[in-house]
Amino acid sequence: MILPIYLYGNPVLRKLAQPIDKDYPKLTQLIDDMYETMYRSEDGVGLAAPQVGISIRLFVIDLSTLDTDKYPEYKDWKKTFINPEITERFGEVISYDEGCLSLPGLSETVRRHNSVRIKYLDENFTEHEEEFSGFSARVIQHEYDHLEGHMYIDHISPIRRQMIKGKLNSIAKGKVNCKYKYRAA
Repeated sequence: MILPIYLYGNPVLRKLAQPIDKDYPKLTQLIDDMYETMYRSEDGVGLAAPQVGISIRLFVIDLSTLDTDKYPEYKDWKKTFINPEITERFGEVISYDEGCLSLPGLSETVRRHNSVRIKYLDENFTEHEEEFSGFSARVIQHEYDHLEGHMYIDHISPIRRQMIKGKLNSIAKGKVNCKYKYRAA
């Protein structure tokens, strides 16, 4: 089922998401719906539960949709992260343009560490602790921010944020042109 994506300004995007256990109702269906919603948006490679209005510690990422000629390392890279905890951010800090399904039509340059170590449970509640580098680390940090009640625009300068204030206000009012189902504030 395609779920509406909650846009900037909706309070659920600023809440600290809560951990879940394996008895969370209809979890498998929710994960499937999140992947389907992300694929339908056409632009997303990751989606966090708060972005579909559910304040739980869950996000999904599928980098296998990227051009495999350009990014062969992501050929089968599809992961579900439940109750994740980034335990370390390390490596070079790199600037890169980021966008977000909750901020349609916007992209900004964001500085993030090139590598992360993260503990998480997969969709079968199997525990993992892994390190990721490069684009996967960036996407993980972006989605993890959503669980902490943050968005990528929180990482840009106050001056730059002031410059896009009008666009942010338009998004919050639902004055956007989206290819996907959404819910404004």
